[in-house]
Amino acid sequence: MTDASLAQPALVPNGRFARLPTGAKLFLILSVALLPFALIITFAAYQTTRVSDGENQARLRVATAEAARTMTIELVGDMTALRSALDAIERDPADALSCARVRGVFAPDLGAGGAFGIHDAAGRLRCGSDVPPADASDGAAVATTITPDRGLTLTVRGSGGQARATAFFPTAFLTALSRPSGFVPEYGAELHDDQAVLQLRRLDGPLLARRDSLTIPVGLSDLELTMTMASTPITSPVLIAMLLPLLMWAVAASVGWFVVDRMLIRPLRRLRTSVVQYRPGSSFDVISIGAVPAHEIRELDQAFLGLGRTVQAHESDLAEGLVRQTRLTREVHHRVKNNLQVIASLINFHARGSKSKDASAAYASIQRRVDALAVVHRHHFAEMEINRGLGLRSVLGELSANLRATAPEGGARIALVLDIDPFYVSQDTAVAVAFLTTELVELAMTIAPASQVRISLKADPASEDRAILRINSPALVEGDALRDLLATRYGRVIEGLSRQLRTKLHHDPLVGAFEVVIAVVGRD
Repeated sequence: MTDASLAQPALVPNGRFARLPTGAKLFLILSVALLPFALIITFAAYQTTRVSDGENQARLRVATAEAARTMTIELVGDMTALRSALDAIERDPADALSCARVRGVFAPDLGAGGAFGIHDAAGRLRCGSDVPPADASDGAAVATTITPDRGLTLTVRGSGGQARATAFFPTAFLTALSRPSGFVPEYGAELHDDQAVLQLRRLDGPLLARRDSLTIPVGLSDLELTMTMASTPITSPVLIAMLLPLLMWAVAASVGWFVVDRMLIRPLRRLRTSVVQYRPGSSFDVISIGAVPAHEIRELDQAFLGLGRTVQAHESDLAEGLVRQTRLTREVHHRVKNNLQVIASLINFHARGSKSKDASAAYASIQRRVDALAVVHRHHFAEMEINRGLGLRSVLGELSANLRATAPEGGARIALVLDIDPFYVSQDTAVAVAFLTTELVELAMTIAPASQVRISLKADPASEDRAILRINSPALVEGDALRDLLATRYGRVIEGLSRQLRTKLHHDPLVGAFEVVIAVVGRD
């Protein structure tokens, strides 16, 4: 197991929430749990403000309706009296009584700066003062003209359309007329039509102050009265009452996260760091977690400390046992190699004493296989300290030398050509490759002792952990002798070795080549 695998968790959590740090999860959970309470309290404070606004709007509605009604009664009454006088004077220009009557009606207006005038069809002033007429309105019984900052002008026409009666109402008069009775709060009022606006009362206050407005028709032409009143202000106590729940929500979530982070999460992170940094053979370092963390974290720290000491003691015992086991294994391989060499020497001794050529050939065949196994054991014994596998270049090189030595007629005519890349394989693969190479080289020597055999080991283009072993010779070209030997002696052995290598042995009968793909564990 590598250090990287020790440092990484065995399971990767699925989902975005599962991958969040514990502190972030805790903060989110507390926020979701406490947020409804904060919203409820904030909504209650907001509803209190809305109730106050509703009461304020109701007062504004009553005041505006009263002011509009008072103004309508006054203006309509004055203009009705003015129309009656206009009709009487239009019938009798010398009717002084009608003029006196209308003058009495307009007496309050005249005292406030107002004026009226009645002109006959010829344009001569018959009663009152000369007042410029209001602009004529299509289809309107009373023509209206608003002069900003001055007042309101109203004009009615006689039945003939030439005589006219005009009244002027100054701003101060209209302001006093539109004031609601018993209305204490500050308010603003303006009279307007489609053309102009007459400011009756200005409502001063902050630019961004909350205000409520209401507009009601006056009842003359397109005149409308609009009143504005300041809404209930959002004072500091109201603002605090609305924002304090949200602030308490944020503080509660933050304090909860801070406490858990300091008492649990940070000490656990330090403990995890110490555990991750622990390496076999080293002692478990005691971490400094301070006085704040929970008592259970301290106990866990002490438990890990004891576990580290126990693991260290067991690792020492395992290391000593591994040394003894390595020595024993090396001794076993050394003895197996020596025993195989003794067997090979005994076979060679009996082969030299044999009087039959066939018996000598049989002894030589057996000796080749024993030598192949001995070569693998010797190289495995040499590679045990490095533990990187057996190098096939040295194994096949020594094996080829032994095959030349045991070839028919002393190997004078056998030619073995090697083209081996430096690959490393496991012991099981090395044994199977050594036996397979021995069988195929012997097969070629049996068919044609003077032929050349080429042994190559190259990388597999299709896989980095595979290599291709290829043995080719003119003696291995398809023929009767090759088919007979494969059927009676070599075929089953070669097929069994290919199964041991967990692959399929391919034969090219035209060029005389056997090819097999083997697993490798590395290369230089």
